[in-house]
Amino acid sequence: MKIAVMLLYVAALPTVLLATGAAPVPPRAARSVHLFYRAPAATVFFNTVCVRQSQPGSYFQVCGFSQGYFGLQELADGRHVAIFSVWDAGRRRVAVLYHAPHVHPARFGGEGTGAHILMHYRWRPGRTYSFAVASRRIGNRTAYAAWLYYPAKAAWKHLVTFSTLSPRGTDLHPGLMTGFYAFIEDFRRNTLSARQVRRALYGPGWIGQNDGRWRPLTQALFTTSNAPWEAKKTVDAGIAGRRFYLQTGGDTRMHTVPGSHLKLNRRILHRPTALKQLLTILRHKTVHKSDEHR
Repeated sequence: MKIAVMLLYVAALPTVLLATGAAPVPPRAARSVHLFYRAPAATVFFNTVCVRQSQPGSYFQVCGFSQGYFGLQELADGRHVAIFSVWDAGRRRVAVLYHAPHVHPARFGGEGTGAHILMHYRWRPGRTYSFAVASRRIGNRTAYAAWLYYPAKAAWKHLVTFSTLSPRGTDLHPGLMTGFYAFIEDFRRNTLSARQVRRALYGPGWIGQNDGRWRPLTQALFTTSNAPWEAKKTVDAGIAGRRFYLQTGGDTRMHTVPGSHLKLNRRILHRPTALKQLLTILRHKTVHKSDEHR
C-alpha cells in the first residue's frame, strides 16, 4: 500500500511542479569549449592565446596533446598562473627530468594522476602569449619539455621537462605527440560562473615534424562538454582574422554549432617572431639530451 501511494506521488510530481510554477535549477557552470586541430604527429607544438575576457576559475588551455596540456589559469582568488601537466601511464609515474630554479613540480590527482607545475605568471587580457611543447623519445619513455615566451624580455624560458611511458601504438612514431587541442574551462562551477563570459583567441598554431617541415594548424573541430549541470546554449566558436576564437558563458550567442569544422586561410598566415626564435633555440640546444643526465 505504501509503495502504491509513493508511486502515485512520484507520477504526480511533474504536474505539481508545473502548477506551482517551480523554477528550473540554474546551471552551475559554463560549458567547456574545445578546438581539436587536424594535424599529423609532431615533435614540437607551438600555439598562442590572447584572452579577451576572463573570470575567477578559468582555464585557457593552449597546447593540449594526448599525454598532457599547457596553458593559463585565473584562480578562484584572482591570481594568474601558468600550468603544465603530464599524466601518469597507468601505475608508472611521471618522472621529472629538469625544472627551472623558480619552478616547483608537484603531483596532482582528481581527473587522472600525474605531475604538473603551477607557477605565477602575470598574464593580462588583451595580450598575446606563446607556448610550446617539444617531445623526444628516451628509451621506452617520451620526454615533454614546456617552453613559455616572456614578451617583456622577448625571450623563451624552458620551464620543465617531464617524461612518461610512451603511449601505446606509437612504435611507428617514437617520441612524437598526437591529438592536439585547446579549450576554455570554467572550473569554479558556483552557478555565478555560468553567467560570466570567457573568451579567447587562439593561434595560429604550428607543428614541427622530424623531417624539419613546419605546418600551420589551419583546421579545427569545435566541440563542447555535455555535463547536465552546465549551461547549454551559451557557447560559440569561429574565425577572427588569422585566429580561431572560443567563447562560453554569460550572454554568449551561438553562431557556430558544436560539431562544426573551422578553417583558417593558410595564404595569410606567417610564422610569428616568437616561433622563429624558438626554432633557433631548438636547433642550437639539444635540451632533452642534457636533461637525461640531470
